Amino acid sequence: MSWVLILLQLPSEPSRHRVAVWRELRKAGAVPVSPGTWALPAGPSFQPALDRAGELTRNGAGTFAVIDASPRDDASTSLIRDAFAAARVDEWTEFMADCGKFEAEIAREFAKAKFTFGELEEEEQSLDRLRRWFRDLKKRDVLALPEALAAEEHLRTCESVLDGYAEQVYQVMRGSTPAIDTPPESAKTGAAR
Repeated sequence: MSWVLILLQLPSEPSRHRVAVWRELRKAGAVPVSPGTWALPAGPSFQPALDRAGELTRNGAGTFAVIDASPRDDASTSLIRDAFAAARVDEWTEFMADCGKFEAEIAREFAKAKFTFGELEEEEQSLDRLRRWFRDLKKRDVLALPEALAAEEHLRTCESVLDGYAEQVYQVMRGSTPAIDTPPESAKTGAAR
């Protein structure tokens, strides 16, 4: 795998420029490997973020350089790859925790028998946010880590749990069935994760 190193320097004040550049680099998936040096896989999909980070650096009166890097030995390769992989694993772990919160929220709605279209719409928006987040993480995970598969499974469970909740909302709103206070089996197993 080819990498790029991003070398940047920014004045310490005002800090907003430095923070803006860091946010842009992290959003792209770049990882710090030493003070003022970040690493990112080489590839056209990362170029727009590099362009934005460079512009933000120049706006803050800083310097920004992107250097193609080819590690010379296994230790050098591991240094960059391991830092990048650790950042992705942290992101996948956070994503899966949020999936668990989503599943628990649906279980609470079942427990409260809160089957309204307003609540369903709110939960659909939460699931849409999870889907967007998953797509963003997947774009950054060029290493195809196993955590991505587990995260995808969690997302599918969230979709299944919401489908069960939606079905209950529609039945209650149509008056075709009384509200139940326990979630379907998929919601129970999802919330137990």
